[in-house]
Amino acid sequence: MGNDCSNNLGIPPGKGPHAVGCTDFMMDHTAQGSFFRLYYPCQETEKPVKPDWVPCVEYFNGLADFMKINRTFGERIFNYLFGSFKIPAAVDAPFKSDAKCPVVIFSHGLGAFRTLYSAICAEMASQGFIVASVEHRDQSAAATYFLREKTESEKADKSEPEASGPVQNHLVREWMYYRSLQHGEKEFPLRNQQVKHRADECILALDRLTEINSGVTMHNALQTRFDWTTLENSMDLCRVAAVGHSFGGATVIEALGKEVKFKCGVALDSWMLPLDDELFARVKQPIFFINSEKFQWAGNISRMRKLDSAVVQRKMITIRGAVHQSFPDFTFLTGNWIGKLLKLKGEIDPEVAMDLCNKATLAFLQRHLGLQKDFNQWDPLIDGQDENLIQGTNVTVLQSSI
Repeated sequence: MGNDCSNNLGIPPGKGPHAVGCTDFMMDHTAQGSFFRLYYPCQETEKPVKPDWVPCVEYFNGLADFMKINRTFGERIFNYLFGSFKIPAAVDAPFKSDAKCPVVIFSHGLGAFRTLYSAICAEMASQGFIVASVEHRDQSAAATYFLREKTESEKADKSEPEASGPVQNHLVREWMYYRSLQHGEKEFPLRNQQVKHRADECILALDRLTEINSGVTMHNALQTRFDWTTLENSMDLCRVAAVGHSFGGATVIEALGKEVKFKCGVALDSWMLPLDDELFARVKQPIFFINSEKFQWAGNISRMRKLDSAVVQRKMITIRGAVHQSFPDFTFLTGNWIGKLLKLKGEIDPEVAMDLCNKATLAFLQRHLGLQKDFNQWDPLIDGQDENLIQGTNVTVLQSSI
């Protein structure tokens, strides 16, 4: 690993009582289907096989496109910085839980993909949740793919290299990359269309989990070794939350407005631009905004404030010294100077920031999903009661703009 103080780098494992497994699910295999990584409580294994943090080179290419740098150069840099990191979960490990698991649907940010928030997702799974981290196909992910039938010439060509990861013989990967704004294109119409698509994908993921839970036979287009039948009757589908970061935070709010099965939402450093104003009145569930000190601005906060309610709990805290990239895993995978240079690290220790975010989230989920856990020990964090937290926001918002 070519990184400063790389010995200490790595994604922190979940702190809860459960070992964590993960697997990928794609159904149907077209662009309209559902694609997510599932994190879940699992059986302890002697030598768990952990997946690569970035699944294959196409994702490095997508990150390069998103950052507007040359793909060959980007691939070398990203591979050098991040190529050896693993996700803190055991691939396809057998599911194991002594109780029905509440469910979280997770939505990634702009230019991200399903694996980049594994510190949050693994922590939730270690605390007894089943978490589906959706990979969005609205062209807001750095890269993603679906599967299509091979053409006759592709079937005949035996020299074609194997795609990384198991895929049925008659199918081939079709990659979709991040779509930049065109010259002169207004941002709102594109992002508004994307956020609606994303919310639908979150609802579709929940629909798929509902079917799996009721014992419907699922045909996973990705030929993983995970036995999906073990998840029958494993989920508490009366206790479902949506969580997301940045564009994913906006997706959480859109999804709450569309689907009442989501009982509450946690929006991490939410980017509010994509949302229609008329949506806010339709959202009836509790929402928790967890912001970083360095990302937010008055116009964005004032849109969050439009969701304030006298009837439903709407909370906001800000993590001191945190930056926008304090929520994805990148913050753990670069040494100090590279991290600060690339704005992947803030002034706060990344583990302290993530710990506060996760504990406050768990406390909020216990409160609004009615969980019989001990997460209420962290209730004070919901109100910003910690030296590293600010209750509400550090941003001054003029009353007239609310």
